[in-house]
Amino acid sequence: MKYIVVGGGASGLMCASLLSENGNEVVLYEKNEILGKKLFITGKGRCNVTNDCDVQTFTANVVNNSKFTYSAIHSFTPQDTMTFFENNALKLKVERGNRVFPMSDKSSDVIKCFEKILSRNNVRIKLNSEVKSILTENGKAIGVLDRNGDRELSDGVIVATGGLSYQSTGSTGDGYRWAEKLGHNVVELRPALVPLLLKEQFSLQGLSLKNVTASISRDGKVLYSQFGEMLFTHNGASGPIILSLSSLINRHYKNDKFDAKYFLNIDLKPALSDEVLENRLIREFEQKRNGELKNILAALMPKSLVEVVIIQSGVSGKTAANSVSREQRQRLVYTIKNLKFTITGMEKINVGIVTAGGVDCKQIDPKTMMSKLVKNLYFIGEVLDIDALTGGFNLQLAFCTANQMCRSVSK
Repeated sequence: MKYIVVGGGASGLMCASLLSENGNEVVLYEKNEILGKKLFITGKGRCNVTNDCDVQTFTANVVNNSKFTYSAIHSFTPQDTMTFFENNALKLKVERGNRVFPMSDKSSDVIKCFEKILSRNNVRIKLNSEVKSILTENGKAIGVLDRNGDRELSDGVIVATGGLSYQSTGSTGDGYRWAEKLGHNVVELRPALVPLLLKEQFSLQGLSLKNVTASISRDGKVLYSQFGEMLFTHNGASGPIILSLSSLINRHYKNDKFDAKYFLNIDLKPALSDEVLENRLIREFEQKRNGELKNILAALMPKSLVEVVIIQSGVSGKTAANSVSREQRQRLVYTIKNLKFTITGMEKINVGIVTAGGVDCKQIDPKTMMSKLVKNLYFIGEVLDIDALTGGFNLQLAFCTANQMCRSVSK
């Protein structure tokens, strides 16, 4: 059988590799001059290929349409992904949070691994080749038409074109346009895994925080929480836990506006209860009875945060330790565990690590990845309305949906 894979990113490379390993003739179209352009910058150039967790943990980290991915992830687990790469001479290592990287810390080695497989199996790679449309006949996909007007016919077409993030790498939404033209619904596209924009402007740019809890709240109710690392930017906040929160909240974001007022709350001391933290303040105040509050707080947190705590608590930084009242002390405790910032928006979709939204999963068979509207037309990876949190989960989605398509045609 002959298959055309459109897109030389994570899902396309895995799909072309597996299809060709099964003895199929494969033609891989890539609009860029090289394969894996976005994969190259993934994980800051290190490429977090998957997360070495169990299936239950994995699905818990899928934000949208996790049920749709059940069959795919059970058929190609994170451990299967690791085995695939290691069987193809790519050594891996597991780091904190079960994140899996190539031993070399080079994303280029992941791409080279795929290229060796494609070469070994005689996959015909067409670089600098932009597909303009999907050819159909009698309700079936029969090939593609490129920008030069040339037709390439096949027994099936796999759309692996990615989303709208990092558009300089070629992710310009082609797959969405083809899907809509062929009658598919495309769920509204939103930024995912992006920094949050904040109203309050303190001098916090570049400040990195570890072991904190960041939460999103609305009307006084906490909606989502994440524990870990974050950092402040010139206009908001970023870092792993902030990016994850952005993916959890983005369904409330439309036309660059939120549907209500949301706040970012930061607990600087999540390991300490209010009582334990208050007792620590009491000890600090007793040891430095004549010291000013702002100087004492500087021993408990980064200096740049002291001003924020003082402003939000309403306790003067010049207050002497021995004159801090019980009520003021409790306000300080509350503020340290509840720094509050108003969320005004999210960075643009092009800044996102992945794109939320995409081809409606209701119109795709989860057991085959084939369109329910057009036979022999498949959608895999980020072009689908699936996305996950940080930690290797999104690449695993790309790989397991690619495998699911390949399994369906190898039976």
